[in-house]
Parts: sequence; structure tokens; C-alpha cells
Amino acid sequence: MAGNQPPFPVGGQAVIEGVMMRAQDRLAIAVKRPDGSVVLKEDTLHTLAQRFPFLKWPFLRGPVILLEAIVYGIKALSFSAHASLDEEEEQLSSWQMFLTILFAFGMAIAFFGLLPHYLSGLAGWLWGAQLTVDNFSFHVVDGVLKIVFFLLYVWFISFLKDIRRVFEYHGAEHKSIFTFEAGEALTVENARKHQIWHPRCGTSFILVVLLISIVVFTVLFPLLPGLQVGGRFTTNLLQVGIKILLMFPIASISYEVIRLGGRYTDHPLCKVVLWPGLMTQRLTAKEPSDEQLEVALKALRAVVGQECKLSPPVL
Repeated sequence: MAGNQPPFPVGGQAVIEGVMMRAQDRLAIAVKRPDGSVVLKEDTLHTLAQRFPFLKWPFLRGPVILLEAIVYGIKALSFSAHASLDEEEEQLSSWQMFLTILFAFGMAIAFFGLLPHYLSGLAGWLWGAQLTVDNFSFHVVDGVLKIVFFLLYVWFISFLKDIRRVFEYHGAEHKSIFTFEAGEALTVENARKHQIWHPRCGTSFILVVLLISIVVFTVLFPLLPGLQVGGRFTTNLLQVGIKILLMFPIASISYEVIRLGGRYTDHPLCKVVLWPGLMTQRLTAKEPSDEQLEVALKALRAVVGQECKLSPPVL
């Protein structure tokens, strides 16, 4: 990060034709409509950590922040999907949106959970060995397959026009946050000069999760007895289910790694840890137009303005 320490942390997410920005207590979504106007929605964040302060403790906050980010992210996507449509275009109902999101989660578990796990068990045949969850090689193959599938998926959808627009807003989000973190005025001119790859990006988080999961699964699975239930299919389901449960402690560790990396970007070890995620952002974050920067900055100005009223920075 640049020299000045920001008064409070700010994060964001690209949505359909816009950007969602959030700080400690406030959230704002700016979406560009087909007629060129920008609609802004502001809201107050209601987090579990506000009710239960112990959830702010290190290694407890990660899973909570991740789950809340998913919830608020889905709401932001739903709002942007409706706001970015022409008046005469058919609006998605809440039920249709729920089924779409449910289907997306199901496909994610199938292609990034079940399929790599199943293929990892077969991979040992290539060198005449049987791989099980007790083997280090099994989890290395599993982790590599997940990374490859993820990169191929992102690369493929990057060719879709609408997704590329989202990736451009992703770049606008990062440039805007860099501007705020540098203590500069939130203008297009200032934002334009910053890079589009941010160390605290969700893309980097996913890569760190995958790498840490290799270590955690390698250590814990040999200690878990009775993981063979019925046939191969039911055994795979059980083992993948355990992996999903283990994602909570893995998310805790990964969040702390990303948080440290964001604070000490110049440290050699942090550069090594964050490098894969920054390279992957070359696929998920694209150079935005000035109009897209203005949309992102509109959301950020709203968040920063309201946050400063709620909790003025200490000078």
C-alpha cells in the first residue's frame, strides 16, 4: 500500500455494470443504467462482529467476514442485475435469482470439489500407484487440478462481453481503492494512474485458500479414520463434505495471510505469497474506462462520506 495509512479499511466488489463498496459500517452500490445515468444505493452494514465483538479476533473473523461478503455480494449482484436493465426488459424475480445462485453454487461444488477429488484418486494410475486421501501426492494433485480448473474457467468466461465488462469494473474498483489508500482526492484523474491488481483482492484470496488447503488436508486426513463408506461415489461425497467443513479453518488462516500481505506489501515473503493471486488478477481485472472509474468512485465517495460521519478519523 502507499505511504498514508487510511483511516479505515475499504473493500469492494464488481457487479453488473457497477461496483459495490463497503467500509466498517456502510455499504454503497453504484450501477450505470442503459440511459447513461448512475443509480446509487446506500445501506448500513449489520455484521455479526458488531453484536459479538469476539468475532473480530484473529482466526475467528475470517469465516465470518467471508460469509457476510457472500451474502452482501449476492444482494449487490441482485440489485445491479435489476438496475442495469431497461424498463421494458423482463426483471428477474427473487425466486428466479435464488434458483440461479443455488445452481451456481451446485456447479461450483461439482466442478471445483467433486471432480478434482475424483480425478486425483485416478491420477495415481499414471505412475502405477494408488492415491488416497492419506497420501500427500493426492492433495497436491487435487490442489493443482482445482487451480487449473479455476484458471481455465476464468480464462473462458473472460471472452464473454458481459463478463469482460464486469472485469473492467473490477479494475475500476481496485484503482479507486488504491486512490483512497494513498490519501488522494477521489477523482478519475488520480484513480487512472493506479494499477488494477490489488493484494487484498478476492482472486488472491482464492489462490491462497487453495494453497493452504493442500497443507491442511495433507495433515488432517490421515488422522481421520473410517473415511471409506459404501462404494467409491459415496466415499468421495463424504470426503468432499469433510473438505467443505474444513474450509472454515482454512478461510481463517487464508484471511490472516491476505490481511498481512495487504499491510506489508513490500516484505519479500509477502510478495512471494501474494504473487500467484496478483498474476491471476491479470485475468479477472481489466483496464477500465473513465466512465467506469467514475461509477466506482461514486460508490466509494458515498461510503467514505458516510463512514467519516459515523466515525470521524483520528488526526
